[in-house]
Amino acid sequence: MKTFSYERAKTPAEAAAAAERIRGAKFIAGGTNLLDLMKLEIETPTHLIDVNSLALDKIEVLPDGGLRVGALVRNTDLAADERVRREYPLLSRALLAGASGQLRNKATTAGNLLQRTRCAYFYDPNQACNKRQPGSGCSAIGGISRQHAVIGGSEACIATHPSDMAVAMRALDASVETVRPNGATSKIPIAKFHRLPGESPHIETSLQPGELITAVTLPKPVGGTQLYYKVRDRASYAFALVSVALVQQSDGTGRVALGGVAHKPWRVESAEQNLPRGAKATATALLDGAKPTPHNEFKVTLVERTLAAVLAHAKEMRS
Repeated sequence: MKTFSYERAKTPAEAAAAAERIRGAKFIAGGTNLLDLMKLEIETPTHLIDVNSLALDKIEVLPDGGLRVGALVRNTDLAADERVRREYPLLSRALLAGASGQLRNKATTAGNLLQRTRCAYFYDPNQACNKRQPGSGCSAIGGISRQHAVIGGSEACIATHPSDMAVAMRALDASVETVRPNGATSKIPIAKFHRLPGESPHIETSLQPGELITAVTLPKPVGGTQLYYKVRDRASYAFALVSVALVQQSDGTGRVALGGVAHKPWRVESAEQNLPRGAKATATALLDGAKPTPHNEFKVTLVERTLAAVLAHAKEMRS
């Protein structure tokens, strides 16, 4: 691990200002992803800004009936919150599908959104990776790509986003609240928060340099049947090959987002009009334009079959 300096921020604005002022600075909270990357020298921050002492660990009810989830709320606490379990069960299910109990006890809401890809080539400094070293190439293209994206990729990157929570947040139309180095606040719809790789896969979100996440807001509950299915190689502590987040109303309409298939949580609102017609029509619309590799073309079929299982379960729950 490379040497670094360290400070504890006193306010969110102070933390953001420090991150902009000090070249190579990074925020640290739970550290469940950053510390691993530092040990491998994939991340080499010159300065760590500890934000754990900031008052960003509350879950609050908003005037419109929604929830404001502080950036430092731990995954375990968010999944177990009575209001989340009652009004946003999709989110609770997704959180509990991620990582292990020990990691969920440390991992934060903001950190979960900002997880970096688990692409094996990204984690191997001996391999070319445009995320790790822009312009070096992508070893996954033409390499072993079973875990990789089937849609939304580019000539520069076919990595997938690893978060389960983010897939649920996308289906729930969450927004991300931030503070910038100049003290100004912002609210970013989650649909615009994560970026597709394009020619710059190392730029993974729409955050500006130094911008700090302070909370995630959930709109007022939409009700309906809410389910999260995750297909993976092991029963626990594994990232999704394919995951499906579903919110469905009694008339068959609803929302669906996918994990494990793209560089960001994948949702196509226009495809959701097909939900009453079933899994095949919906999956076809969701993955229109997919470009799987020979190693991961099975994911296209797996999306349809997983969605079919989720829709069947939802129907059973309503009957």
